[in-house]
Amino acid sequence: MRLKDHKPLTRYRVISGLSCFVLVCSFILFLLVGLSLPVIKPVYLLVFRSKVAQGIPTSIATDLKFGVWGLCASSALKENALCIGPQLGYEIPETVVALTGFPTSIIQAVQQGLIAVLVLHPIAAGLVFLAMFASLFLGSHGFSIFVLVLTILAALVSTIVLGVDLGLVLTAKNRVAELNQFSLEILFGNAVWMMVVSVILVWVAVILLSARACYCCGVRRHHRS
Repeated sequence: MRLKDHKPLTRYRVISGLSCFVLVCSFILFLLVGLSLPVIKPVYLLVFRSKVAQGIPTSIATDLKFGVWGLCASSALKENALCIGPQLGYEIPETVVALTGFPTSIIQAVQQGLIAVLVLHPIAAGLVFLAMFASLFLGSHGFSIFVLVLTILAALVSTIVLGVDLGLVLTAKNRVAELNQFSLEILFGNAVWMMVVSVILVWVAVILLSARACYCCGVRRHHRS
């Protein structure tokens, strides 16, 4: 093995560049979701929304938006009127629950799910970052296999995180459907759709790196001079 095989973008520049690019995009999305509300308020996982009469402004909290590190309560008169966090393993005070009128059982279910989200999101983001950096070094066939395995691991963990995010929202939706006496709805936050795109990008990187590792899809061996 030659020393220059350990340098970035020495061989297979197209695959290496494309893989690194899609992983950079995926990592940025993971980072935005990981720093979601209340750090980055426009990014959130799900929304509890109370159905009030339209056209009647009220100071009562009608929206409860959940992020990875906290939550914000909003009313028709003020966006993000009250925010909790950022903090590790946050809990929702009873005063906030009373302002919204949301059932406590549903909020507790969301809190339990958020613990898993809080743990898994940084792990997935870290794996994607490592794969992103390693994808620049594909000169060595042995190391390219290692990069592929690392990226597959990142893709699997990312898929699990997406499943947890989806399960969190769907569980809350199902519980709300059982409580007909409450005029409220659960909506997907934009962070979930950002996660969908991020996971797709990681699997695209897996396909690209697989072509390098197995010399398929038009990828050929480099002849040593």
